[in-house]
Amino acid sequence: MIRRGMAALLLMAVMIIAAGAAQAEAYCNWYEVFVRSYQDSDGDGIGDLNGLRSRLDYIEEMGYTGLWLMPVMPSPSYHKYDVTDYYGIDPEYGTLEDMRALVEDCHARGIRLIIDLPVNHSSSQHPWFLEACEALRSGDTDNPRIGWYGFTKEAGQKTAPVAGTDWHYEEQFSGGGMPDLNLENEAVLAEIEKIMAFWLQDVGVDGFRLDAVTSYFASDTDRNVAFLAWLNDTAEALRPGCFIVGEAWVGLTEIARYYESGIDSFFLFPASQAEGYIAKALRSRTPAKAYMGYMEDVRAAIPEGVLAPFLGNHDTGRAIASLQARKNPEKAKFAEAMLNMMGGATFTYYGEEIGMVGAGDDPNKRLAMYWNDGDMTQQPPGVTRLEYAYPCADEQMADETSLLAYCRALNRAKLAHPAIARGENSFVYGDSYVIIMRRVYGGETCYVAMNFDGKQARTAALDWANPTMMEQINVSGNVSTLDQTGGGAVLTLAPYGVVILH
Repeated sequence: MIRRGMAALLLMAVMIIAAGAAQAEAYCNWYEVFVRSYQDSDGDGIGDLNGLRSRLDYIEEMGYTGLWLMPVMPSPSYHKYDVTDYYGIDPEYGTLEDMRALVEDCHARGIRLIIDLPVNHSSSQHPWFLEACEALRSGDTDNPRIGWYGFTKEAGQKTAPVAGTDWHYEEQFSGGGMPDLNLENEAVLAEIEKIMAFWLQDVGVDGFRLDAVTSYFASDTDRNVAFLAWLNDTAEALRPGCFIVGEAWVGLTEIARYYESGIDSFFLFPASQAEGYIAKALRSRTPAKAYMGYMEDVRAAIPEGVLAPFLGNHDTGRAIASLQARKNPEKAKFAEAMLNMMGGATFTYYGEEIGMVGAGDDPNKRLAMYWNDGDMTQQPPGVTRLEYAYPCADEQMADETSLLAYCRALNRAKLAHPAIARGENSFVYGDSYVIIMRRVYGGETCYVAMNFDGKQARTAALDWANPTMMEQINVSGNVSTLDQTGGGAVLTLAPYGVVILH
């Protein structure tokens, strides 16, 4: 009985440690990087893993504690979402040894690293698919690889022909290059488990970003959720505490259904882009009230899950354009504050911190990181518009009033006060332009006050005992003040002012 009791206590301790690790990784300040466009190390003009390693000082200094890498596996495309080898690194980016070194360097700095895992489909040049197509051409319909994909004799809107046969294959993403994997095939599931084990255990990554989760079973949410539950349980068994975030490009109610899978997070698409919560609140006549309403809607729909808000990513127009902030850095800064003060695991797309722009064709959204005019990668193939609206990173790093400096201050505030990201939220004050939120996490309680008016200061009376201003994040050199001389505390928030209080 004693041995059984000790075993149970040991198991409970392991589970508590794993849960703590998962929570720590979930609430990182996440930074999304397109390796090809970030930093070149070998002079070929293409960003690579060693180039990214050379920029870890910058990433750490900025207060980013988690890295999400867009696909790094071998692929015939520049974007690499069509994988030809799930156990390797694309030669343009380096080697597996380079990847392991990057993981090690990140972990030494306390930075978690996750990678894109596109398992909805493979490349049409993957050996699995080539073998299946050759079997169909030769009449060997008993070849097991055929069952790894969705082949049919009937052409449809989501199919492409197999050359030299009367067969077609299913593909959710048209173009003839990304055939859908059969996610009900036991051999495919076993292979996906091996792939996850390789990256989680052998290479040592901390989790995955899951591409296009609503396309696993052609928008059949129940089947998608069931598959995600299997994937999550499998990953957790392989590496307890690993972090997974999914791309479910759907509305709030549908995103809430995907959380039933047990996956840690799903990107909060309704908050992003030109018609998202943040941009719409900024355009509202009563912006604070609108923002408060959106946050209440989100938490009503997703009361327990770890939120993953973002302004833009590699598939969307960049935030500066959607916010109409090319010539309004103060507006861009406050949008970052709105994002970061929502709570949860905030994701920032590389270059958003310096105000990069890009819209339209996908390559335009994945331009070279603007370090300076002499240290940039080649632009992705297919770029149709090249524009950098804000100064380069080097210039902004030397300017304490820059957008970069503002984003760094937000990240550091969240690291100094974990309740901002992790705490249970309640609103203690709200009017058309000012909100004050209480965040409670563990033994910490803090308050976040925000002025949504970019033109004039606003005041609010504080109704808790002995309020203390811990820090403030302002635009244009303005300063917020706390007056307690009249028998009651009155906070005066500078235009677009953000204050963290105790």
